Parts: sequence; C-alpha cells; structure tokens
Amino acid sequence: MFSLENIKLAVIGLGYVGLPLAVEFGKKRSVVGFDISRPRIEALAKGTDSTLEVSDEELAEASGLRFTTQVDELKSCNVFIVTVPTPIDAYNQPDLTPLIKASETIGSILKAGDIVIYESTVYPGATEEDCVPVLERVSGLVFNKDFYAGYSPERINPGDKEHRVATIKKVTSGSNEEVAELVDSLYREIIIAGTHKASSIKVAEAAKVIENTQRDLNIALINELALIFNKLGIDTEAVLQAAGTKWNFLPFRPGLVGGHCIGVDPYYLTHKAQSIGYHPEIILAGRRLNDGMAAYVASQLVKAMVKRRIHVDGARVLIMGLTFKENCPDLRNTKIVDIVTELQEYNIQVDVFDPWVSAEEAQHEYGITPVAAPDAAAYDGIVLAVAHQQFKAMGESQLRALGKDAHVLYDLKYLLPATSSDLRL
Repeated sequence: MFSLENIKLAVIGLGYVGLPLAVEFGKKRSVVGFDISRPRIEALAKGTDSTLEVSDEELAEASGLRFTTQVDELKSCNVFIVTVPTPIDAYNQPDLTPLIKASETIGSILKAGDIVIYESTVYPGATEEDCVPVLERVSGLVFNKDFYAGYSPERINPGDKEHRVATIKKVTSGSNEEVAELVDSLYREIIIAGTHKASSIKVAEAAKVIENTQRDLNIALINELALIFNKLGIDTEAVLQAAGTKWNFLPFRPGLVGGHCIGVDPYYLTHKAQSIGYHPEIILAGRRLNDGMAAYVASQLVKAMVKRRIHVDGARVLIMGLTFKENCPDLRNTKIVDIVTELQEYNIQVDVFDPWVSAEEAQHEYGITPVAAPDAAAYDGIVLAVAHQQFKAMGESQLRALGKDAHVLYDLKYLLPATSSDLRL
C-alpha cells in the first residue's frame, strides 16, 4: 500500500524546524515547502534564510525544494510533515492554535491514503486526540482507514552548526506498524545519525516533552544552588568547576531559561498531567524558579548599584544581548525581556544591544528597539546577558569603556574571569 517511491512530500511551516528539514529532503527528492508568511516565502525563494539556520549555499543545493503560500499547490502531495510552533499563552497553558490551523489546512486537501506526520512538540496524546479529529472533521475521512498519522519530534538546536537535522538521531512513530515503518524509512533518507522507531505515537510525544523537562529541572537546580552560594559569598562557577572534576557530574550552568523548548515544553507535560488529576510538584517548582531568575538578576544589579552609591532612579543600564541564546537571531520566549521590564520598574533607562537580531522583529515582538551601537562611557550598569561571540571578543577593557567612572558590570554568562566583573550568577 505504501512505498517510498510514491511519496510526494510537503513540509508545512518553514521556520527554525521546518526549513532545515525541507532543505535536507530537497537534496534527495521533490518537496513542497509551505508557509503562511508571504515575506518568508519571498525571501526563501530569493535564496536567503533570515533565521540563519540554512546558508544560501545549502538552499541552492536543495534543487527539489520549491516554496509556496498557496494551499492548492499541496493537493498533489500525499505525505505532509507539520513543523509549526507550539507556544504557551500568557497563563502558561499550551496554545495549539498554529497546530490546529495547520491541521485544518491539510484537512482541506487530504485524500485517501495520505499520511500526516507531526514534528511540533506537544503533550502525549495531542496528535491523536487534538489533531487527528480536526483532520477527520475537515476532510470527512476516517483515521487509520482512509488516512494515517505519524509523529517524529523535532530536535533542532538553533544556532548550533554541529548538531543539525541530519546529525541528530531521530525518533519516529506511526499510527500502525506499516505506517511506522514507512515514516522511519522516509527519515532514514536524510538522517545520517540514524533513527529510533518508538512503539507508538504517544511514546514519541512523551519522549520529546521530557527531553527538555529534564534539562529545565537540571538548570533549576543549578539556579537554586547559585542563589544559595550568592548568599554565602561563594563563587558559583568556582564550585561547579570543582564539582565538575568528578566524572559523572553534569555540566549545567545557572542562567535564564528561555527559548521555544526548555522554557515551554514542561508546561505541555504539566498541562496534560493536571488534566488527568495529577499535580506535578517538582516540574512546576523548577519552572517557577527558572521563570523568577530575571527578577533576581535585576534586583542583584540594583543592590550592587546602591552599594556603589549610584543613583538608581534615572540610571542608564546596558543589556548586552536580547536573543534567548548565543550566536543566533532567535528571539522566541527570550527572558532578557523580563530583565528589561524589571529594571524599568525602578525607573531605569535600559538600552539593549544585540548585533544578531532584527530591530524590526524585536520591536514587533516585544516593543524593544535595540540600539545600533552602545554609547561610550554612558552606563551605570552593564549586563552581559547573552554569550555572543562578539561580546566574548571585546574583553574587560572594551566592556568597561562603555560604563561611567562608577558602574557595575554583571556577567551572567561567565564571559570574563571572576576578577574581571563585579557580579556573577
């Protein structure tokens, strides 16, 4: 019934996850890349990826890939891979709106024998309990009789040029044994690191959501240790370096937990747990601690300024970095914004500098317009918030030159030696 040779592939959603995937498949076979953003499609058609996940050369190599915003151009396809965002709302609840809308789009052109594979991070059961009913309702087809589903969670690490789509092992699954094997075989075309065929879609969904929940909790532990060590007057990094000499000590570091994965995925799991009557205490405690780190950073900076007799009301602070991680333009769920908000509540004037971000996107998403360049000798406080390579290259003297004679340099990312900054986590 199914065969690799008969697959006509479409990738729905061409962001940080979908585009690299579409490009890899586009090197091997014909692929339709679909996105609702016309500017995004126009830029990709011209050979440029604003996320910087795919180079112009790689785009050119994907000779089988064509881009469109037109749903009609999906009608010829029979396998659809969905790679749309799965964010949380203002109340930390899962927002499946993009996923439901993508399912409605596919449902409108779904045919007998088609397969829909989801990559978006969800809670266990979402594919079959939330998405499949939409496909059935819109298409009028019956699941696992007329059409089929698969789930293969994305593992994209934005900005990472070593761990990429093809070099990260891929978990796959399908709604029956035959579909599971076809899905696995399809991904094996491009994944040189190999695949792991999960026993069910729910197992694959659960595996994905706990990957980042585990990391979130590990970081929460280190963040709590940093709070304790700061009160004890002990350098956290020095403690972690010492503990790290043991072979099985995990090398986590304290910091802000943002982005579209670690700071979001645990809420999908806790939402599902609560829906079945279980209150996940440890996971939510870790989330509360990590979500509170920006307020802690702001308060530590203000206290340090007061100790140096720097007048806080009306002071100027420079935040270096706005992205959620280093060396990429990804602004999704960045917690730097929370630091800015906290400092502004003290009536501090905050400048944000980040050479990686689009000023238009920062303004649109957060109402923040980064400065083109920081002023010299102008700031009462400087916060090294993101470990961009440009900031590493500056060194203490260049960073200090941005501050007034009396200022506080807060190194959140351990970019400088312990003696070179005034504050560290």
